[in-house]
Amino acid sequence: MPLGAVHVDHQLQPDSAHWSERCRALCQELDIPFELHRVEARPGPGESPEAAAREARYRALREWLQPDHCLVTAHHEDDQAETLLLQLLRGSGPRGLAGMPAVSVFGPGWLCRPLLEVTRAQLLEWARNRDLDWIEDPSNADRHYDRNFLRHEILPRLQARWPGVKRALARAARHQADAASLQVDLAISDLLQVGGRGPATLSVAALLHYTPPRRRNLLRYWLHGLGLLMPSEAVLEQIEQSVLGARADTMPRVHWPGGEVRRYRDDLYAMPPLPVPPAQRQGWDGGDVNIPAAAGRLEVMPTPGQGLAREALAGRRLQLGFRVGGERLAPAGRGHHHSLKHLFQERGIPPWERDRVPLVYCDDELVAVAGLWLAEGWQARGEQPGLVLQWSRLPG
Repeated sequence: MPLGAVHVDHQLQPDSAHWSERCRALCQELDIPFELHRVEARPGPGESPEAAAREARYRALREWLQPDHCLVTAHHEDDQAETLLLQLLRGSGPRGLAGMPAVSVFGPGWLCRPLLEVTRAQLLEWARNRDLDWIEDPSNADRHYDRNFLRHEILPRLQARWPGVKRALARAARHQADAASLQVDLAISDLLQVGGRGPATLSVAALLHYTPPRRRNLLRYWLHGLGLLMPSEAVLEQIEQSVLGARADTMPRVHWPGGEVRRYRDDLYAMPPLPVPPAQRQGWDGGDVNIPAAAGRLEVMPTPGQGLAREALAGRRLQLGFRVGGERLAPAGRGHHHSLKHLFQERGIPPWERDRVPLVYCDDELVAVAGLWLAEGWQARGEQPGLVLQWSRLPG
């Protein structure tokens, strides 16, 4: 694996361009390939400068890293102690209190921190003994930042009283990492037992057999696996009370920034916040189409003898629409018209999904509900060219 260096310029300090050139010159002197990435790291409303800079930096590094390559950073034992204290003050659980792992998956490759058992003082001594020089970021002395406040004000006092405090905190982080790993193992085992009827759903009745701590552990793991932002402790409590504790004939919903949990019958669903589907029909050319307003994608697969008869659609005005109420359809093979509401209930499709399934109209006649039903008389038969419609959720 070739050796290379990357520098991220956050553009937050007046001299940051000079620092970048210093890194480039050093790499040229050592004959190491060098890449510079400039990022926009100014915080958004309500975002801390530290968090904004960290997110911008790691986003750039993930994009730079090649598949199966390893990014090596110089995080040390003092950094680990500071991280543990910050997470403790935020009320984090074992996952947060585990601190920084020595090796972890990172983008398409790996992130390695080989110096987590080496102190800052040891690194400084090593560098000075070799007459190395470096540039110190002046923001490291700014005690308005939480990490710097801990570094300059709190940890020295703790160390004066307990000289081994940094090593003890690093050891505590390892213990928490073990506990977090056991929680994951338990959640994986539990997830196999509480799956609902639909994909990626949970059975409410099965969940209620677990103790609240075990249930919350499983919910966190489930939500994380779905790629949703983790809700706060208060939101998890609201899910417990308002969703799991609701009557089976209600359809409660709990939402937080980046996600929401809903219940239909015995199934628990989680998803990104759903957009409002379009109110008006839109023209359709009969091909694949993404519909962001309905959070899904319609795919059309030519299939002889299946789906909508292509010949029946030729030269006709095609449109896609969504439920507004009162629609009726005579599904192929059933012979009688039914309300879409009745058909959806019969299939056990949750109400919020019903409003986001495309309806196919041909000259204003409802001829198909994508992925579910075709109207009698519009299906391909024998070897007739047909169009099979498949509706799927776009990734959140």
